[in-house]
Amino acid sequence: MSIYIGTSGWSYDHWQGVLYPQHTPVHLRLDYYLPQFDTVELNSSFYHWPRQTTFVHWYQRLPNHFRLSVKAPRGLTHGKKLYAPEVWLERIKSCWHELHHKRAVLLVQLAPQQTYDYDRLAYFLEQLPVWMDTAVEFRHESWHNETVFQLLEHHQVAYCIMSGAQLPCLLRTTAPFVYIRLHGPDFQHLYGGSYSDADLNWWADRIREWTKLGKDVYAYFNNDGAGNAVRNAQTLRQLVA
Repeated sequence: MSIYIGTSGWSYDHWQGVLYPQHTPVHLRLDYYLPQFDTVELNSSFYHWPRQTTFVHWYQRLPNHFRLSVKAPRGLTHGKKLYAPEVWLERIKSCWHELHHKRAVLLVQLAPQQTYDYDRLAYFLEQLPVWMDTAVEFRHESWHNETVFQLLEHHQVAYCIMSGAQLPCLLRTTAPFVYIRLHGPDFQHLYGGSYSDADLNWWADRIREWTKLGKDVYAYFNNDGAGNAVRNAQTLRQLVA
């Protein structure tokens, strides 16, 4: 089974001097990321879904072993709140095809204000193609119930395991793969702080347990401030190597 560990995004001004040299042009930042990691979670797609030609370009630029996860657009998750998803899903599918074997997981992050709605989630999951590995991140506590977990299991969609301030860390797996988002250890501020060695060793143990169960694991650090995500991801990669 495969383990993929990376960060949420690869282009941050405050990563200069951490991941890439000072004054590195934006279009070259990915070149410094690729030798260090074998996966990344694209976050900019949440704000502006890329053109299909951009996905073609990524397929050509990324190494064969690399896997790209992509965050679903907020027009689908926060604007429509998953309602009538067909138009968005057609657009996503046409782009997803262009990544071929380098595609990883489509992350669907629901808004913190969006409460439990079984029928809406069930309809959305029914529209997903079986070849598109998908994970759903629920930010409202009302979604964390057995009915939702069973629905995800039925569709082989991953429950996104979260670590972060005010977020429940439920180690529930519902798909052939595990999807983890590490938003930082700060109890008060989301995306804040750097994980301790003890924290990272704990996550390394969990990852090894999941791989022993035959599951691929994707883990992304989203505590980007001061380059914490880069350092934490590098350390966790070493621990599970």
